[in-house]
Amino acid sequence: MPKQKQSLEEIPMPGLLRHARYTYGAAMRQALDDSGYDDVPKNGMYVIGGLALGLDIPLSQLIKELRLSKQAAGQLVDALVTRGYLDRRVDEQDRRKLIVTLTERGKAAATAQATARKTIDARLIAAVGQENVSRMRRALAALIEMGAAQKGARDDV
Repeated sequence: MPKQKQSLEEIPMPGLLRHARYTYGAAMRQALDDSGYDDVPKNGMYVIGGLALGLDIPLSQLIKELRLSKQAAGQLVDALVTRGYLDRRVDEQDRRKLIVTLTERGKAAATAQATARKTIDARLIAAVGQENVSRMRRALAALIEMGAAQKGARDDV
């Protein structure tokens, strides 16, 4: 007997989020590959994209959000530096700090993945409308805030 297709209401939210994330990730990875940036390591897209936002997001915050060990984070940054996506230098104001910035290659890779993201965004708006996308963004922001509040509560214990 063929398995019936589940309605969207029956699929648990974490499953929907995982598959939605895949849609963006696959499109951005393909854009990088097509543009000659096929050596961006796993999690490298997140670091490159985060730094490209230009919001003065500390690298340590991006790494923390990836939930990587210090060793894995160091290896990721080393790989991005070695492959020409990031530049790393000592902060002249505080020699204990490193400043990490995108190179021209890193900026070009960020542009390729941003273009892919915008394409998926436009297709999503065309499929469900801007108001539904705005509602989804508000719902996801609320979910993120709930997670941050839970983490804060756990940190206080």
